[in-house]
Amino acid sequence: MPRIVQQPVEDVSSPLVMLRRIRDVMASADSPQERLNAIVKVIASEMRCDVCSVYMRRAGDVLELFANVGLNPSSVHLTRLEVGEGLVGDIAQTALPLNLADAQHHPKFVYRAETGEEIYHGFVGVPILQSSKVVGVLVVQDKQEKTFSEDQVEVLQTVAMVLAELNQSGKLVSRSELQGGTSTTLYSQQLTGMKFAPGLARGIAIMHRKRIEVKISVSEDPARELERLQQALDGLQNSVDQLIHQSGLEEGDEQRDIMETYRMFAHDKGWINQLVEGNNTGLTAESAVSKAQDEMAARMSSVQSEYIRERLNDLEDVSNRLLQQLSGETRNVNMAEMPARFIVVAKSLGPAELLEYGRKKLKGLILEEGSATSHIVIIARALDIPVVGKIADAMSVIQSGDPVIVDGDNGEVYIRPNEDIERTVAEHIRANRARTQAYAAQHDLPPVTRDNERISLNINAGLFVDVKHLQASDVDGIGLYRTELPYLISSTMPDVKSQAKVYGKILRQAGDKRVIFRTFDIGGDKQLPYFPIDDEENPALGWRATRIGLDRPAILRRQFRALIHAAGEKPLDIMLPFITQVYELDESRKLLKMELERAKQEGLPLPRKVRVGTMIEVPAILWQLPALLKRVDFISIGSNDLLQFLFACDRGSQRVSDRYDTLAPEVLRIVRDIVRECQKVGVEAGFCGEMARKPLEAMALMGAGLRSFSMPPSAIGPVKAMIRSVDMKDLSEYVGTLCESSEPTVRRMLEKYAADRQVVLG
Repeated sequence: MPRIVQQPVEDVSSPLVMLRRIRDVMASADSPQERLNAIVKVIASEMRCDVCSVYMRRAGDVLELFANVGLNPSSVHLTRLEVGEGLVGDIAQTALPLNLADAQHHPKFVYRAETGEEIYHGFVGVPILQSSKVVGVLVVQDKQEKTFSEDQVEVLQTVAMVLAELNQSGKLVSRSELQGGTSTTLYSQQLTGMKFAPGLARGIAIMHRKRIEVKISVSEDPARELERLQQALDGLQNSVDQLIHQSGLEEGDEQRDIMETYRMFAHDKGWINQLVEGNNTGLTAESAVSKAQDEMAARMSSVQSEYIRERLNDLEDVSNRLLQQLSGETRNVNMAEMPARFIVVAKSLGPAELLEYGRKKLKGLILEEGSATSHIVIIARALDIPVVGKIADAMSVIQSGDPVIVDGDNGEVYIRPNEDIERTVAEHIRANRARTQAYAAQHDLPPVTRDNERISLNINAGLFVDVKHLQASDVDGIGLYRTELPYLISSTMPDVKSQAKVYGKILRQAGDKRVIFRTFDIGGDKQLPYFPIDDEENPALGWRATRIGLDRPAILRRQFRALIHAAGEKPLDIMLPFITQVYELDESRKLLKMELERAKQEGLPLPRKVRVGTMIEVPAILWQLPALLKRVDFISIGSNDLLQFLFACDRGSQRVSDRYDTLAPEVLRIVRDIVRECQKVGVEAGFCGEMARKPLEAMALMGAGLRSFSMPPSAIGPVKAMIRSVDMKDLSEYVGTLCESSEPTVRRMLEKYAADRQVVLG
């Protein structure tokens, strides 16, 4: 790594003098309020300004004036502003500094008569950040109309860190008040979040370690602090290298690639330069790291892009590791001290942190943030760890040591469950384990119905760890291989060689079994750092997947070239996502043909057969099926997008994601009609959506005519058990009648059908 070079800072002596005076105040035996009163006087004196004020955040998102010099003294603890109200409220809401030459003419200015601030014009305010949350605002004002310098703003941000340290005692504003209550209730609670990874687990809550508390903010010796920062960065980079080496992840494995991307943050020059700048303003190395961490988190808190938020989580984890290097605290999880079964509760979690918890005792994850497509969830799914996300205030509501249940199938979390719930869940877990063992014992049995109709079962894959399931005799192949993961975890556009290496390894492991490669589905909620896409109001409906491939044909051609190289003389199956009109398929096939011609001219071996199919996931294509089916070898119904577009229902919304049932009769009619159109022209029809992993839904889809499914590997056993207990002819006739129903859902009818005929639903 390049060595850090200390940059000169103009007029650094005055800020250092002020910081030392503030440090002396902090070291006094005075009360927190008395120290705060003294600090505002120091700031006003050293910055030669007329006013210095500190507002602290209280319950109900109210900012209260806690200390000031220059304003009417009686306004202290009297003047209050809501977050978002006035200039101070705006700073608290945005977590950004505000620097104005004439504050009174700003549209956000709010006059409070009791303060007497009407004579002041120059204004600068900075947020006071604690654990990435705004806990107050520091303000400096002047009678003159003037804009404060960038150096002065930077110094105020440094002072704000000292004020955050003062607030950590809980004697200015109590912690319970900031958390919105006097104490955490100790009775049973049920929290609802988002279903990130399926499964049911119980264990003892382990609160994911919070970052190290910074106790000393101001540096006595900046040069020494810079040296400490350099040494800690070297140690950080070595520790990440060691973690990757000890993880046992293979070169080229997507999980390994996720960790390699994580490693890049430890070498990021922009981040390192930000740390150096903090050091130059007189902060200790720890405070420089904490300051950069808080500022980044606060600024990104309003960002909607899940990709950017996930990168922020990775950077936060790297920052925490650096703080531990500086403090000398151990990072490794002591598994010997962990309960036999534990559930990790975290605001967010980095991929390296998950690996540190091991695979033996960790049973589930509860996250305040995250998304179903985040790195941590991808790895958790591969390890069969249930995850529930978007649980607001989980870190405050759940206490370390609480018994906790994670229901990843329904997005529910039970805290301190009563004996009845605990007993019921324990029985479910034992039953699930017994069923899993029973399914494993029957893996050699074919997926054939009672009237001897065979159903093709395939797996969805995106990680190498998924491919091991191809060895089972009841798995026909990979019905959906998600090729976008190498794009998502790379810092640059993957080249042909790296892509071909991944695809080739998959084909070799698959042997003679079929692998359907879906071309990249990037865009939407899958943003790339090296391929910026403007913010879109509805990204799921925006520039993504094949739309990007046709607008940037070089990217799609590069992927086609990699697939051709990887296949060699093996058959090659390619599936195009998000086809909305037939012409998009035609244009994509032209690009594929160009790459086949190129390979031929270069004398490369060609796939002995190339089959091209499309996903059916945009409703508009349903009215173009006759034309589409003349041009494809197969289709696969992608219910995840198709149903959210069909019902105009965001599947990422907690409010409406479960509003409409997937077993609505109109869904079954659509599937039936698609299958019938395919049968007319002899085109293979498959299904690869979330519905396929649930035995009841898979049964209904079979009744609508489908005979080929792709699903997570863990769903093969339960779905096959259903298949082997059903009579296809009888089922088809019954589902045919349900297709004409006018009810909002036919779920209850299907459940009764299964119960009456002893169909195994798990």
